[in-house]
Amino acid sequence: MAAPRSVPAGRANLWHCATLLLAILTLGIWVSACHSREALAAGPGSFRTAAPPQASAKPAGQAKKYRRGLNPTRQEAAADTEPKPENYIELGDLEAIKKRGVIRFVGLAGDAQNILPRAAIVNQTHRQLADQFAARLKLESRWLLAETIDQALRMVREGEADIVADSVTDNPERREQNIFTVPISQGVDVLVASARGPDISSVSELRDMEFIVLAGTTYAEQAHAVVKAHPDANLTVREVYLADDRDSLLDEVSNSDNAVTVMHKDLAEETLEYRSDLKIGATLGEVQDLAWAMRKDAQRLQLRANNYLTRVLVTTVPDRISSWYTIKRDGVIRFATYNGPSSYFLWRGVLMGFDYELAKAFANHHKLQLEIIVVPTSEDLVDWVNTGRADFAGASTTMTAERLARGVEFSVPYLRTGQQIISHRSKPPIQTLADLNGRTLVLRAYSAPIGVARTIQRHGVDVTVKIAPDTMSYGEIVNDVAQGALDATIEDSDKAQMYAALNPDILLGMTVTDALPQGWMIAQGNESLRKKIDRFLRRFTKSPKFDRLYKTYFKPNKHLVQKIAAKVEPGKDLSPFDTLVKGSSSEYNFDWRLITAQMWQESNFNPKAKSPVGAQGLLQVMPQTGRDMGFPPPLYEPDRNIQAGVKYMDWIRDRFDQPLPLDEKLWFSLASYNAGVGHVRDAQRLAKELGLDSEKWFDNVEFAMLKLQEPRYFEKARYGYVRGSEPVAYVRKINNLYKAYTAVASGETTLLRLCPPSAPETIQFCRYERSTPSGDALLPLPAREMLRLYAGEFCPLRATAIPAAPTTWQCAPLPRETAVSRWSR
Repeated sequence: MAAPRSVPAGRANLWHCATLLLAILTLGIWVSACHSREALAAGPGSFRTAAPPQASAKPAGQAKKYRRGLNPTRQEAAADTEPKPENYIELGDLEAIKKRGVIRFVGLAGDAQNILPRAAIVNQTHRQLADQFAARLKLESRWLLAETIDQALRMVREGEADIVADSVTDNPERREQNIFTVPISQGVDVLVASARGPDISSVSELRDMEFIVLAGTTYAEQAHAVVKAHPDANLTVREVYLADDRDSLLDEVSNSDNAVTVMHKDLAEETLEYRSDLKIGATLGEVQDLAWAMRKDAQRLQLRANNYLTRVLVTTVPDRISSWYTIKRDGVIRFATYNGPSSYFLWRGVLMGFDYELAKAFANHHKLQLEIIVVPTSEDLVDWVNTGRADFAGASTTMTAERLARGVEFSVPYLRTGQQIISHRSKPPIQTLADLNGRTLVLRAYSAPIGVARTIQRHGVDVTVKIAPDTMSYGEIVNDVAQGALDATIEDSDKAQMYAALNPDILLGMTVTDALPQGWMIAQGNESLRKKIDRFLRRFTKSPKFDRLYKTYFKPNKHLVQKIAAKVEPGKDLSPFDTLVKGSSSEYNFDWRLITAQMWQESNFNPKAKSPVGAQGLLQVMPQTGRDMGFPPPLYEPDRNIQAGVKYMDWIRDRFDQPLPLDEKLWFSLASYNAGVGHVRDAQRLAKELGLDSEKWFDNVEFAMLKLQEPRYFEKARYGYVRGSEPVAYVRKINNLYKAYTAVASGETTLLRLCPPSAPETIQFCRYERSTPSGDALLPLPAREMLRLYAGEFCPLRATAIPAAPTTWQCAPLPRETAVSRWSR
């Protein structure tokens, strides 16, 4: 652009400079926006996703380091505080980090979601330790994600992160470029292979094997060293990047007869707690220190981290005789419980459970670390207390004379509940003892209702009492009753009402006992511990916090169990927030009507809604999820909440890559939003084992999700027990409402729908809003059971709902099978 003629010649250069500067700034903003949009498409969520290291020979500083994290967009204007930049370079020590107010941790991609701790001190995962350390420093913690340890170390060296908060092997080679904290643990590497595979007890005996190992780790170095040391053994190495959880890699090893991987021994032993298809073999190398890492110049940060870890870290708990003295001396109290619906489980990545939270409150009150011990459902908690393997135990355990006679004492009661009969709605109700004549009660092994049922028999009632195999849980028995496979059972009244709220086929009957006390079990003679527990419970059970805890676990979530009651009127808005939903949905390429249906299910369009577990606002975003999405709580402001929720849905959807069909991704994403990605992964693996389609939600993976309520399945799952009926109900209800919305409101997004396959599929039709298989449909037996279980309320769509208004459909070919798994590049 030429300078105007009125500008003197002496100022023309100034005009050109200003114009050029304006052009550069405009270009920079445009490039930044494009870059931000590219990052949005990449979809990092809980952590900021890192790309794999470059394959070229460029120096590390010249290679593209990792995909940048998401930058806040519209939330900046709504945030109460000045937004902090997400991507920056900081090479300084603790003082420089404190000036920014943020400390950035980087972890390994495949372990973004916590495994369910089955025998561990629960608040000593890397993420929990790191977040607590940030709180001690009065800094905001921010998490990034790397695909290899080497990449994470490089990010710290180059100022893109501050601490590698993961199990990093501390060796001389790495010390040349990074500094390390005190050891968090020590370990040795071991071989891991399929349980049915060849002998791996000796490295020298390995023949014709392929090492499948994580790239950029000492595992890969160990594997290459073995191959080099045994040139005639026909050994090869394949390095992979872990973009999914580590079980994806282990699945590959388990399914091969000649594959082997390398893992830290403690990690391998932890894995074998829930997997029986693998075995541990020979050790490799020497014992190594595992620690956190940081920049060489960050010595004050290292000092503070060392002081913190030395003070709080407990790596082992010695065998001991349980007493208050030994508990305080070691700083750890051991609590035994079951992995189950009211005691202890993982939900949306958060450890939950009534007994777990109560035990955690007791430990916190006395400044103790809580070690959780998950007892197999086939074993009795009484034995774990009597043999000294736990200090105290409980899973809403009813106080009985039989348990007292076996050598335990009970704390003061923290709950009182009656026992109630559960039967199937299609059979006559059981409202009196006379109604039990000719009926059969199936009861959980070792449970208090057994004594109640025997008493009923002694009073002349002609009822058959059967004790279920000790491998069957309460949940499995109740599910069988709901499906009509069993006649009736007895359950605690509060739990019975939860089951009935989620399942329309359950019929509640009479309460057969007065309110019975429940409490924790302690070994007889351990008076010092019992007195501490009693004193705590007497105070805590009278507090508002205890009331909130009770409602969280024993009162049905009104949004989850509601019938579809949203107003659906042609020509009118679907919700008061349609404009906001359309904006965020368009940004992330979702059908806004689907998000609106989800919003109704989550909150009934109430922006002030708060769930018992702390989820907030219209889309019930968990506080930690909001932080990870760049929207720190509180999240009651509608625009910020919708943006955070839709952004999280986009991150979840990106976790399900090809060959999963695009329309199926929606149902998997909704299930993951409700229950967590980890549980959905477990359900997909189980679906394969059951002969179902792991890439179809309805009638397939949702059935496996229900099965994850049964011990024989969830005890072999990485994330353990899941309240499977909740995500199943959640997806089906949103599906139904979405269908209603598409009939009255047009969509603005382009939808992608798979072409119908040439082979005949299972056919369903809807009758009075009931989903029924047609006579010629070839449904597998488990799917039939699942449909019967939910036939009273739900009617799944046969395909993505076709909107009434014209919409552009793209017909995509069915994806072909591929041997490339989603974690291997």
